[in-house]
Amino acid sequence: MVNQTTQEQPWQQRERDISKYDPQLLRDFLREMLLIRLFEQRCEELVFSNDIVGGVHLAIGQEAVSVGVIRALKEEDYVTGPHRGHHLVISKGVDLGKTMAELMGKADGICGGRGGHMHIADKSKGLLGVNGIVGGSIVMATGAAFTAQYLERDQVSVAFFGDGSANKGQFHECLNLASILDLPAIYVCENNGYAVETLVSYSTGVDNIAERGASYRIPGVIVDGLDVLDVYEAAKEARHRAVTDKRPTLIEAKTYRFKGHSIGDVENYRTKEEVREYMKKDPIGRLRVAMEDHGLINETEWNRMNEEVKAQIEEAVKYGLNSPEPDLTTALRHVLTLEEN
Repeated sequence: MVNQTTQEQPWQQRERDISKYDPQLLRDFLREMLLIRLFEQRCEELVFSNDIVGGVHLAIGQEAVSVGVIRALKEEDYVTGPHRGHHLVISKGVDLGKTMAELMGKADGICGGRGGHMHIADKSKGLLGVNGIVGGSIVMATGAAFTAQYLERDQVSVAFFGDGSANKGQFHECLNLASILDLPAIYVCENNGYAVETLVSYSTGVDNIAERGASYRIPGVIVDGLDVLDVYEAAKEARHRAVTDKRPTLIEAKTYRFKGHSIGDVENYRTKEEVREYMKKDPIGRLRVAMEDHGLINETEWNRMNEEVKAQIEEAVKYGLNSPEPDLTTALRHVLTLEEN
């Protein structure tokens, strides 16, 4: 875990004024980002112990994006995401034990063990699914936005996707359609600088992905994706625009993944120095220090929060480990239309 002690973090942006925010909201932000971070670190351990089988894409470092955006939404709003989606699942409130069981491929998983870490969905929470297809989340969210508009519901639909997806045809087609139809959609690009190993400046013909919104008469907003409050303010404005002005928004969150593309990535495409510099901007550490400066949290409270979150995660791990293996005779259920279904 990134060291978050004040003494070792000279980068801290102490100029941020957090006095206008509800202290409980700030504590919720901090706790949720910590929950995501420790959950993902525990997932990494479970991969190495073979309790989670297969590749896992961690969003360590990107916690502020999911927390900031989803906290600005209503519970009934739709969310879709890419293959790197644990942070979205947790922020949307999906049961932590059932999420862990799903990652382990167990019968008690939120998708019965069929989805794994790249295809978790929970329609009861408005999570229409994270998606292993690059750009797939954009298409799903656009369709959901049309549904909300057609049924005249006070809902918005949010697509999370990476910088690589912004170079796919689906991105341009869906933003064009959302503009034409005035869909209540928010497109959130988590620009972590790399599409697997490819540097975004090499693969993308504009300096900022948000600039592409202008081509479709959609506001393009750039936010500091390592600052949960910056993300939150932009997302609140985007939701208001979607329901009041009936216009979509493209948000580009400049963020960074502290881990490789997936577990086992040798990371020979970036330097350790680069990673260390970004880790100095840890979104959890930034918020914690700002709260300390305003007397909203102290070391004792921080340690208590850590212990409570760790206990919650261990309960989820226990639930997953104790869940039964799926019945192989039902493997094709919900996949193919069979008479037994």
